[in-house]
Formats: sequence, structure tokens, C-alpha cells
Amino acid sequence: MLRPKLIALAILVCVALWLGRGMAIAAQSLLGRETAPQARHCALDRWLRLGRGPTLASLARGQDLYVGTAVNLKALGRDRQYRRQLAQEFNLVTAENDMKLERLQPRPNQFDFSQADRLMAFAADHQMAVRGHTLVWHRAVPDWLEQQDWSRAELMAILENHIKTVVGRYRGQIAAWDVVNEAIADDSTLRDTFWLRGIGPDYIEMAFRWAHEADPDALLIYNDYGGEGLNAKSDAIYDLVQSLRANAVPIHGVGLQMHVQVNAAPSPDEVAANMARLAGLGLQAQITEMDVRIRQPSGPDDADQQADIYQAMLQTCLDAENCNTFVTWGFSDRYSWVPGYFEGWGEALIFDNDYRAKPAYHSLIEVLKNYSTAAPD
Repeated sequence: MLRPKLIALAILVCVALWLGRGMAIAAQSLLGRETAPQARHCALDRWLRLGRGPTLASLARGQDLYVGTAVNLKALGRDRQYRRQLAQEFNLVTAENDMKLERLQPRPNQFDFSQADRLMAFAADHQMAVRGHTLVWHRAVPDWLEQQDWSRAELMAILENHIKTVVGRYRGQIAAWDVVNEAIADDSTLRDTFWLRGIGPDYIEMAFRWAHEADPDALLIYNDYGGEGLNAKSDAIYDLVQSLRANAVPIHGVGLQMHVQVNAAPSPDEVAANMARLAGLGLQAQITEMDVRIRQPSGPDDADQQADIYQAMLQTCLDAENCNTFVTWGFSDRYSWVPGYFEGWGEALIFDNDYRAKPAYHSLIEVLKNYSTAAPD
């Protein structure tokens, strides 16, 4: 914390600089010269910036580590504090909704990339990587597609066109694509979806092959929830990706969403074991959508328990040979999806409604500080 005397001194320095600059401008005006350029920072601003400490992005920089978040495009457009904190804290972004089929192709073969392009431009302006989310999902299917009868051949053509158009547009610009999302149901069977009914189980393999054809250098990910640790669902996901690998399907990793609750998080040891067996298949394991929801109203110990879970999962990722990506599903409770989807739950993210850092944020900072210190140069 900055001492009061230092702050007072900094203010005096700024005032002096301002007064000096004003006198210089006046003198130059009398001489008919152009005004002097404004100083970029005063001492107070420099000291305040030094007092803020490291950010998630600054600690991850140079460590071959992505620390990212899902982005609400409406908030990005209207909330200055949201934009500033997003750019400051993260080196990777994911579109929360604006790269899903319903948003990108609202009418047959009529694509709208306006919002997705805004995210891409923001990322480029701030030297951030982008995860593409998601090409195939049982949700966010537009009415024009879902409410009409199609032959299998027609559906295959529609899906191939969508994947190749989207992936092709952003070829070379996406760090990883969530190609297929949540294809395994909670009972560990293939989820009964529009795509499964219309095409058959090989829609999954087709989607990965089409994405690879559109961008041979992109990392292609299978993404799901509830299979982070060792359980029947993670076994089913493992079996699925193992079969894809056996058939030479271009798949490069599994996304572990990590939507969990504070009183029922997976065991770090089990998550580590799951990551290890995926590494045995030659696959990456990425934490792709993490949030830790708290029953409302929250209790006095909930924030610390939440921080412990965030800390343990980031540490587990860093310790795994095949995990270099840690993404939260949003970063401020102000725009979290949790209260609207899980009645009676909230406070799931690392900043509160007013963008104040919570214990969870500080726990991630501490993990990254230690990692940065221990990581080889």
C-alpha cells in the first residue's frame, strides 16, 4: 500500500508539472509557437500503476500458458471497465455465445460474422489469443434448421458448409476450436441430439475432419462438462476420443469445462489422473469454462473455499504435461450466466459485481507467481 506521504508528494509533483506545462504553453503562445506535447504520465500515475502488482496475463506471459475468459460481447461494447479489465488480466478470449451456429448462421447459408469479428479485432488489438467456441452443439441450433425435415445427405452438407465456412474465415487466427461440444449425455451414452438423429454417431468424426480440412494447423478439441475427474462420464469421453484417435481422426485435445459448485468440486488428484490418461493418448487437456458457484445467500467461508478450488485446479493444470490452457466462463459476477441458469446460486467468478478482486483471483495470482518463479527460462 502506498504511504500517505508518498501520495502527497506525488500529487505535488503532478501539480508542479501541470503548472510548469501551463507556463510553457503560455510562453510558447506568446512566441507564436505550437504548444508543447502533453506528458503521458505524472509521478502519481506511475506510482499507482507500480502499486497494482502483477496481473494474470503478465504472470502467464512467456510461460507458454493461456489464462483466458469467455467474453460477453454486449458488455464488451458498452462497459469500459469490462474492456479494461479484460485486456489487463487475460491473454486469451473465448466468445461466450457469438461463435455458435445460431448466431453465425441465423438464416440458411447467410452468415453474420459481425460480433465474432469484433471479438477477433479486440483480441488482435491487445495481443490476445482466441479459442473458437463451438462448431457443433445440441443447443443454439436455429429454428430454420431444427424445425424442418432434412435428409441425412442434406444435413451433412449443411454441417460441412457451416464448419468449413467458419473455420476457413478464421484460418490461422484461432488457438483452438471446440469442434464438438457435449456429445456425451449425463448417463454416459451418446447424447440424443438433432445431429445424432439426423446424421448418426459419425457426425462427430465428420466434424473433426471437416474442421481439419478448413484449417490444417488448428488445434481441434472435444469439449464437455461433468467429466473432469474420474467417473462414468469421463470414462465415456475417454472411450470416445480413444476411438477417434484409433480411426486417425484429427483431434488434439479434450476440454474440461469445470462448471462446479463450491461444495461439490472434483478431486484434484482425480482431475490429474484424468489429464494423465488423456496425455497417454497424445491429447491435450484444457480447462475451458471454469466457474465455482456458491449457494445464495453466501456464507462467511464460501469465498475462501471457492478460492481453494480455483487454486487447486490451476495448480493441477500447471502440473500436468498436457495442460497449458485455463479459461474461466466470464470474470465478473456482473455478467455471469450462473444466476440465470442455476436458481439460488451465484458469485461464481473471480471478480465481484463491481470488479473487485475476490479471494479466488488472489489465489490464482499466487499460483502463477510460484509457477513463474519455478518455470525454466
